[in-house]
Amino acid sequence: MYISTIAAEDIERLDQVSFPGTIQVIDSVGSEFNNAIKYLKNQKIIGFDTETRPCFSASQPRYGVALLQLSSHDRAFLFRINNMGMHRRLCNLLSNDKVMKVGAAVTDDIRGLQKYSSFTPRAFVDLQKMVGNYGIKDRSVKKMTAIILGFRISKAQQLSNWEAETLSESQVKYAATDAWVCREMYVRLMNSTPLPEISGD
Repeated sequence: MYISTIAAEDIERLDQVSFPGTIQVIDSVGSEFNNAIKYLKNQKIIGFDTETRPCFSASQPRYGVALLQLSSHDRAFLFRINNMGMHRRLCNLLSNDKVMKVGAAVTDDIRGLQKYSSFTPRAFVDLQKMVGNYGIKDRSVKKMTAIILGFRISKAQQLSNWEAETLSESQVKYAATDAWVCREMYVRLMNSTPLPEISGD
């Protein structure tokens, strides 16, 4: 059983955890890109997230998706979409129904990626739509992580510049962690018992 909601002060008491595996930042199509796609295609479940450079005033134009993060249990790949676009093989991966992609609020992320190149998303899981079956009411990644995995993740880099020439070590760690925790939450939930369905009259 999971608690339905968690207070900010309770989250602060938890240990802070970040992605413990290897991270690769990929900004062009080449051997690193090819190896990453090959590896990800062979995974059953991967974490999924995107990052976009924030807008701080209404008069600014909206930025496109800058980063696509895909993570297994111990390897994360950060694709710099603002530099390389959505390559056909990346689109094929997101259309592959044999690889489960798990994220939070995935519809907006998918829409942002489709502005670069059209693809049909398949085998996507949205944690925000899933957690209610386990009695969880909180929907933010930070709160869901605290409830399901029992640790705290940092959101300090959320509003940083994701189109920077070079991503900082903190940005890289943050981006990998966000995709990874989505995968880990899904795996934990699938090993938990959902609430019994209440049938109406």
